[in-house]
Amino acid sequence: MRPSSLLAALATGGLVAAASNPKHARAGDVNPFQGKTQFVNPKWADKLDQTLRSFLWKGDIINAAKVLKIQHTMSTFVWVSKRADLSNIDEAIAAARRTQRLTGKKQIVGLVLYNLPDRDCSAGESAGELRSDENGLQLYKDEFIKPYAAKVAAAKDLTFAIVLEPDSLANLVTNMGIELCAKAASVYREGIAHAIASLQYDHVNLYMDAAHGGWLGWNDNLPLAAKEFAGVVKLAGEGKKIRGFVTNVSNYNPFNAVVRENYTEWSNSWDESHYATSLAPHLEAEGLPAHFIVDQGRVHLPGARKEWGEWCNVQPAGFGPAPTTKTNNTVVDALVWVKPGGESDGQCGMAGAPKAGEWFDEYVQMLVKNADPSVFKWF
Repeated sequence: MRPSSLLAALATGGLVAAASNPKHARAGDVNPFQGKTQFVNPKWADKLDQTLRSFLWKGDIINAAKVLKIQHTMSTFVWVSKRADLSNIDEAIAAARRTQRLTGKKQIVGLVLYNLPDRDCSAGESAGELRSDENGLQLYKDEFIKPYAAKVAAAKDLTFAIVLEPDSLANLVTNMGIELCAKAASVYREGIAHAIASLQYDHVNLYMDAAHGGWLGWNDNLPLAAKEFAGVVKLAGEGKKIRGFVTNVSNYNPFNAVVRENYTEWSNSWDESHYATSLAPHLEAEGLPAHFIVDQGRVHLPGARKEWGEWCNVQPAGFGPAPTTKTNNTVVDALVWVKPGGESDGQCGMAGAPKAGEWFDEYVQMLVKNADPSVFKWF
């Protein structure tokens, strides 16, 4: 059981978004994170009980206290990665409503929509439940998108930020030489366009996945990526809109790199803030909104990687900057934690890693020990 006195002290905080700079705000163009608290997911917090026990068993009271701080104040997105996960939306809505009622603070709930047929066509570690040659696209529309949209549509008392299909369109920009990606291209485009069209609600903000600076941030890839994104939004139909784009989902790139790594030498997108700035004009040229959220749930430590292509359970790494709207970049709505730290990337990277999505407590302990100081600003 968690120490009640420490729990109460920590729970009085919260991550209330700071107001954006009004000089850079356009008429009718309001950052949806402004003035709201990013939802703290109790299901993820419960998983961290194992990490808390691990530190207590070792007598490491300092890091145990840090785990408590993370459990009760750090927001993470809720992943909905198969049809059986649709109940995660119901649980998140119930928990967010409870928090909103108890605190009086408006909640913005982060969700990930991740179940395209032939998912993860290039790497395969996160292949999903649907296949395009087994009626996967129709099942995606009828049994995944339709109930997903119905659940969020009914919760008008909350605000949602929804991440659409990590990695999918990036593969269509750079990996069409892979047979499965080439086969999946039309399915990906139609599936995401259908999701966009189905989620057109005033309290829902859609952020299409734009990979990360090490993937699409190269000068030759930037205009190709923008054209791919624009084609999908157009396919969604006249008047259908998105709020913007999300970068670095489940990856390890820093938002503001303290040390510029050698492998970034020839790129203007050498951290995620520079990537957002580099991509923004190409998006605007295609008529798309240049707004971003950036996943900082995990950030590698300097020297941890020899190349951007190292993406699996990278070490050493730590929890990144605490979620905030204080980004010092006018095109970035917020820093967020999309990837819930502790869920393995796959059976790769750090020794002993379990299958993708399974809990990897040794890794979480490292994330706690190496966490950005902003995570523990009350300590």
